[in-house]
Amino acid sequence: MTNNEILVSGAGIAGPALAYWLRKGGFTVTVVERAPQPRPGGQTVDLRGAGRTVVERMGLMDRARAESVDQRGLANVDASGRVTVRVPADAFGGEGIVSEIEILRGDLARLLYEATVPGTEYLFDDTVTELAQDADGVTVSFEKAAPRRFGLVIGADGPHSVVRALAFGPEARFVRPLGLYNAWFTATDELELDGWYLMHNAPGGLVASARPGRLPGEIKAGLSFRSAPVAYDRRDVDAQREIVARRFAHVGWQTPRLLRAMRTAPDFFLDSMDQVHLDSWSRGRVALLGDAGYCASPLTGLGTSLALVGAYVLAGEVAAAGGDHRVAFRRYDEVMRPYVDQAQQLPPGGAAGFAPSGRLGIRLRDLSMRQMTRWPMKSLFAAQFAKAGDIALPSYAL
Repeated sequence: MTNNEILVSGAGIAGPALAYWLRKGGFTVTVVERAPQPRPGGQTVDLRGAGRTVVERMGLMDRARAESVDQRGLANVDASGRVTVRVPADAFGGEGIVSEIEILRGDLARLLYEATVPGTEYLFDDTVTELAQDADGVTVSFEKAAPRRFGLVIGADGPHSVVRALAFGPEARFVRPLGLYNAWFTATDELELDGWYLMHNAPGGLVASARPGRLPGEIKAGLSFRSAPVAYDRRDVDAQREIVARRFAHVGWQTPRLLRAMRTAPDFFLDSMDQVHLDSWSRGRVALLGDAGYCASPLTGLGTSLALVGAYVLAGEVAAAGGDHRVAFRRYDEVMRPYVDQAQQLPPGGAAGFAPSGRLGIRLRDLSMRQMTRWPMKSLFAAQFAKAGDIALPSYAL
């Protein structure tokens, strides 16, 4: 590769992880990010399976453990707050619904970001607007920065990827909605969680949840609902809050308290729950990584593993091929495709299992959770959780 510079779009988890390994491989890396700085906070993500192995190979596991969130497990509660079922964090060897190592998304992204500076250039508060490929590289236009040339461009910018739209086509061709919407935000700890991730299901496919944050006096709240496509302006946060408030207006448990906290939460975020499917993750000198190329959805609990493993494999193959993108991208697909296909298989029940529509469905869901650690359900769920480690990670000279 005559141009040794690589542009990565997205400074979440996948982007900085890729930057780390590409730098190890001797490449010059620039990361562009729409946000004005690394995004803080967010909900917890799992470090499990091969994703955990990648973090260990980066030498960051001790720091990740130090910043992990202490959670006892998942507990379902009814409208009065009575616990109907518990699944402790040590179930399935610490790799169950709530894993042994849970860390806030923003904390993990910060660890990865700090591991890449000062050796990586970051362009915050900017985004890619145009990609022009030729035989020798890619001319990239930005919203604010001057156009620049790169040898390769990698889209690690989430399920609504700008790079994917520019290089592959409209989002609707690749994004498969699961009929679920999630609102996430941070609230003051007025709930007695006792270290548990509490979840309340209500008829109509509604789910209210609260789990401990890392800092004293904060909880990470979620309000999820099943729905046909909902049209809303991504820039109008107040209108999004109204959508959620109307859906949950008559839900019991601690939902009224969560709705009050939602009104003023600075990190409120609403999005649909989708999967992303492409036959190929590359077009010429442009490739996709993580949620941009193969979002599995939060229902699988494997998004972080896919991002970390994908970053390691993509960088390793680019380095092994000496920058020859045709060889590297083909090998990236060969190594990652079986892992991705497994990870994108939804757990039993899918969206309906997470957010049942009726009271009977809610009771059956509780029953299935009570049986999770018993035969024959245990083997079924164990197979789902084991997917995080279902890949033989290559050893690259990085």
